Amino acid sequence: MTPVQLVSLDDVRRQQHSLTWNDPVDLPSGLKPVAAFDPEFLPRNIAPWVCDISDRMQCPPDFVAVSALTALGSAVGRKVGIRPQQQTDWLEVPNFWGCIVGRPGAMKSPAMAEALKPLQRLEADARKANEAAQLTFAIEIEAYKLRKQHAQQKAKGAIDRGEDISRLLSIDEPQAPKARRFIVNDCTYEALGEILADNPTGVLASRDELISLLKTLDREEYAAARGFFLTAWNGTSGYTFDRIMRGRTHIEAACVSLLGSTQPGRIAEYMQRAVAGGAGDDGLIQRFGFLVWPDQCPEWKDVDRYPDSEARQLAWQAFERLSEFSPLAAGAELDNFESIPFLRFDPSAHHLFSEWREALERRLRSGELHPALESHLSKYRKLVPGLALINHLTDNGSGLVDEMATLRAISFAEYLETHAQRAYAAGSEAEAAAAAAILRRIRKSDLTDGFSARDIRQRDWSNLTDKNQIQAGLTLLIDCDWIAAEHVNTGGRPKTVYRINPRISQ
Repeated sequence: MTPVQLVSLDDVRRQQHSLTWNDPVDLPSGLKPVAAFDPEFLPRNIAPWVCDISDRMQCPPDFVAVSALTALGSAVGRKVGIRPQQQTDWLEVPNFWGCIVGRPGAMKSPAMAEALKPLQRLEADARKANEAAQLTFAIEIEAYKLRKQHAQQKAKGAIDRGEDISRLLSIDEPQAPKARRFIVNDCTYEALGEILADNPTGVLASRDELISLLKTLDREEYAAARGFFLTAWNGTSGYTFDRIMRGRTHIEAACVSLLGSTQPGRIAEYMQRAVAGGAGDDGLIQRFGFLVWPDQCPEWKDVDRYPDSEARQLAWQAFERLSEFSPLAAGAELDNFESIPFLRFDPSAHHLFSEWREALERRLRSGELHPALESHLSKYRKLVPGLALINHLTDNGSGLVDEMATLRAISFAEYLETHAQRAYAAGSEAEAAAAAAILRRIRKSDLTDGFSARDIRQRDWSNLTDKNQIQAGLTLLIDCDWIAAEHVNTGGRPKTVYRINPRISQ
């Protein structure tokens, strides 16, 4: 319906009423439905605590659950892994990436903060212990200096006597205590690299606005940082920083758990690029297996009561236990080819996992999934066994990972898939949001017949700040017959302007 021809701007306005316009079609709207959260997904030792936080805050339990499970996984890190098969050396460690999506005011940040409090306390305790160790180290280093000076003086006389001085000078220098870290807010990869060098079991990086970080990593000059994060998701691969001024820093294995939040509009815009095969389509966003985008409950009640102390104590004890967890004492195995101790599934759990994985692999090879969603679901090969391991350990399990822990992991993954489908489908929602925003401006006469995309960008309107997003919105409006595009001859480079369907006001 849209003629594309070179005309003058005056011709555009004269021809406004000469075009034959169709009735405009309603813009697409609505998010994909998602499964509701079930406390049965969680280990018994944290489920009451998660529900208590959700009830007192009147926020979705999904927010608290994902934050808590991500934090529990980081407390274990590389101390122990799981080998999902009975005989191979395929190994996964339970570091997870979580993203919670909700509108402003949906209590995303408070929910995250409350779920991370056990880690914050472990961090504070470790900081106090390190301060005490630093005082002891200061005394030891002074004593070392005195012993060294004394040995050097004695060595001078020994040299004169022709004696061997190697024994005199063999004085071990005390090593500075390394600060144990659990949670960091500085998500620059240089800072994470320095911290991981002293914390080989891994840390949790918390970021309030996650999409800002992902957009930064999309930029060409941050390619090295993006590569680091892609590696750190595995939790088992080494990484070396080479710096001209600061030398080389080697990390035995980069293991980062990542947790953040964002708003629907921001993730929809980012997903649009990932689905389209843009800069976000190298598997980074697909690594957020704990991605939840729940519906906001329309009901609210005023809850003013003390926290459930018994539930909180049970959960916090689980964090403390996992932070000091001894894999070998819990029945983990070691072999000559892997430095990480590991557990395996018991026979019934292995049968359950194998059936689930067979169904997953068939879906991944069916060709029926969008490539972006297919990539996302393929990461469940790590998510499900890692989650089963955390379920098992959180509930005081030892030895082989049992069937109940595995069933919880598989059920949670099925729930998570519905949220992933919502998120990836939201790419088209970003187009609809931009189109709706442009349409509102037309109806308010902020945009008049013959407007250009530049007219929109200059206004800095909500949902209309990104060039690609604006263009996607305009294209959708054209497809739905709300506007038509005309190429205007300006004497130089042709300019595209947009004609407004006169039926828009009817």
